[in-house]
Order: sequence, then C-alpha cells, then structure tokens
Amino acid sequence: MEMRRRDLPQLLVIEPPGLFRYGDPFAAKFAVLRAWESPLPLPAFLSTHARSAPALLCSAATRVAAGLLDLLPSLRVVVTTSAGLNHIDLPECRRRGVAVANAGEVFSDDVADAAIALALDVLRRVSAADRFVRRGLWPKEGDFALGSKLVGKRVGIVGLGSIGLRVAKRLEAFGCPISYNSRAKKPSVSYPFYGNVCELAADSDILIICCALTEQTRHMIGKSVLLALGKDGILINVGRGAIVDEKELVQSLVRGEIRGAGLDVFENEPNVPDELLSLDNVVLSPHVAVFTKESFQDLAELMIANLEAFFSNAPLITPVIDE
Repeated sequence: MEMRRRDLPQLLVIEPPGLFRYGDPFAAKFAVLRAWESPLPLPAFLSTHARSAPALLCSAATRVAAGLLDLLPSLRVVVTTSAGLNHIDLPECRRRGVAVANAGEVFSDDVADAAIALALDVLRRVSAADRFVRRGLWPKEGDFALGSKLVGKRVGIVGLGSIGLRVAKRLEAFGCPISYNSRAKKPSVSYPFYGNVCELAADSDILIICCALTEQTRHMIGKSVLLALGKDGILINVGRGAIVDEKELVQSLVRGEIRGAGLDVFENEPNVPDELLSLDNVVLSPHVAVFTKESFQDLAELMIANLEAFFSNAPLITPVIDE
C-alpha cells in the first residue's frame, strides 16, 4: 500500500475543504499531503514535504498569493473548491505559469434555490413565525403580523452570471419583473439592463446580490444603494459578504431605511454583527447556500476530474481563463 501511495501523483492540501468533513474522496487517486495535520509550521512543512508537489487543492480559506507560491516552486495547478476566486492572486499565478480551475457551475442551482428561499422567508416571515410559535406567543398574542407575497415583486439582480441567471429563471415562475446589473449588458437576455446599481435598486422591491467579490465590487452596496432601495425594499446576499458595506446595512435595518434582508454571507465570517441577531426582519444563514449533499458529490467528482486531466496533460474541465 505504501509503495502504491508513492506511485500516486502528489496533491497538496493546506487546509481541508468542506468536502473532507465527509471523508477524503481524493486518497484513492492521489498522495494527499495533509499540511493541516502536521505539527510543523506551514513554511517548514512545505519546504520539507511539498517542494515537489505540482498540484494544490484549496478552498476559499486558503490565500494563494506570491508568499505561498514562493514556497511551492514545482506548483503547476491550483484547483479550488469554490466558484469565487478572490482568494487567489490570478495575475501572479498566470505570471508563474500556474493554471487555475474552480468549481464552475456546480453550486449554481443550489445558490439560486437558497436566494429564492431567503427572499420568501423574509417576505412571508417564515423564520419569524416559527419563533413566534416556539416561544408560545400564539395563544398569548393571537394573530401573527402579516407578511408579503413574492408574486409580482420587482427584482433587481446584481451579477447575471451562472447563479444570477438561474435566480432570474426561478423568479419568472412568480411573475416577477426582472432587471439586472452586470459588468456588461448581455445580448442573450431580454431583461432590462442597468449600468448603475443605485438606479437598479431604486426600481426594485428586492435586490439580490449574485456577483463575485472583486476590488470593483467591494462595498458596492453602500448607503446610497440602500437608500435607493428604500423602506419597502429587501436585500438578499448570496454572493460575498464584503460586496455589501455591512456597517451601512446594519444601520439601514436598525433605522428602518430598508424593510428587511436575507443574508447567507457576511463581511467578517464567521462573525455576524450583534445588531442583526435581534432583528425579526432579517434571516441569517451561515454561508451554506452552496452546500447540499448533491453539490458535494458533484464537486468531488469535478475536482477529481480536473486533477486527473492535469496529471494526464489534458485540458482542465473548468479552467479559469481570465479574470
């Protein structure tokens, strides 16, 4: 068995991705260098055990930049279990000839489902109603406060990529007029395009964040956008926490400047502002929109397929061409 493991291609894993909670699907095909299990400091582990490793498997928790790449002179491919790429210095990887593959569209349906679930929960007050019943308030206080329907609501989608498009298709079934903001107008869709996020928010009842986190999108949703969304507006974020200026969001919710929010992501995870915890018009989830049993299985298969392609000198399945 040990001889066979030495014959397997080396795969470095610095911090275990979520996939490893359910076993190691890579051990049968690769000699996995498990840095997080070593008592050595990371630089010492890498210089001792991983200088010849050609492949790195990582999640968004591992920052892949010049400092790490300097310690991995043989690295030729980074395969990340996330769709987002803000943890990887793509220009530096490109400069060094290190290819990058990501999760592609594996999570898109799951995240789109979660966005709709959050919107329905905030509007219909599902989680708040659950708390109302569990606290024994129904027989004491009588009727629960009315929610609102999703049907017919004007929805603005920020980021009409793989996830945003799936959100839009689901909302069509609710008869929602859909508009969007993206890096560029998409000729393949008929939804109205807004080049300005404030204008999109002003014409929306619900603003759903589906875009990637970049230097351009960091804190894109700030005070002016939230004021434009208005006191009857709802914000849903299934993108990245830092796309929203969290301090401004908290203030907008506390002051009643927007109606509510459904948040799967936060600016300083796993820390969530205390003010949000006490607000009944806010639905919170711990960055799990991407995680289902089915998506984990699909993700494992895709990661293995990318790695097998790399070690076979074949094209990657989900290469990051340019960002």
